[in-house]
Amino acid sequence: MGCFTFVKVMMILFNLMIFLGGGALLGVGIWVTVDGSSFVKVIGQVSSQAMQFVNVGYFCIAIGAVLVLIGFLGCCGAQKESRCLLIMFFAIVLIIFIAEIAAAVVALVYSSFAESLLKAWVGPVLKNDYGKVKDVTGIWNSTMSELKCCGFTNYTDFIDSYYYENNNNNLPSFCCTGLQSNCSIEVASTDSVQGCFEQLFTILKENANIVGGIAAGICALEIAAMAVSMYLYCKIDDKTSV
Repeated sequence: MGCFTFVKVMMILFNLMIFLGGGALLGVGIWVTVDGSSFVKVIGQVSSQAMQFVNVGYFCIAIGAVLVLIGFLGCCGAQKESRCLLIMFFAIVLIIFIAEIAAAVVALVYSSFAESLLKAWVGPVLKNDYGKVKDVTGIWNSTMSELKCCGFTNYTDFIDSYYYENNNNNLPSFCCTGLQSNCSIEVASTDSVQGCFEQLFTILKENANIVGGIAAGICALEIAAMAVSMYLYCKIDDKTSV
């Protein structure tokens, strides 16, 4: 077996796995979106508000569709030795790779800017929708419960909010360390529970090696996929020119 044939077979097998994985994820996403209740019965009830299945479903559909497209282009491009499909595969993976690098640079260099942008978006949601919109309330309750945090910045995100004004001027129980039902501003200011952004940032820093390793592994796979697709593209060009 020549080098070209070996690389071609590995490209087909690797992208076939990506295609099947993407298809499975796409199927789960559609299932969750259409019939989330039966999905809960299969996996078990994690908690009353641990997952918002419509949002998770759309996320799975988006990621699954991208994986299916990438797997299809890579697998068919290698199998049919199609330069067009291979260059499309290369271009899509390159775009994803550049987007990931750009996101990492923004997160590292402009973390304060990213925080201000997120706060400008999340702030009105907490003020106006928390305690009123079921999905928003469920997501934030799950987040604050798991991360042991309060709001985006801190308890001040809930002052004069819909929840505050409709719960006897009390904040969510997560904003007080004792999780008491009557969590006042005075108690919350004394307890100083961290905001969810700061808590998440702290967790990421504590697990920087794991996060960095996963990110490096993904980048390495993407670079390898681009290199292999370009190798096949060039070799196919050489074969057709002979």
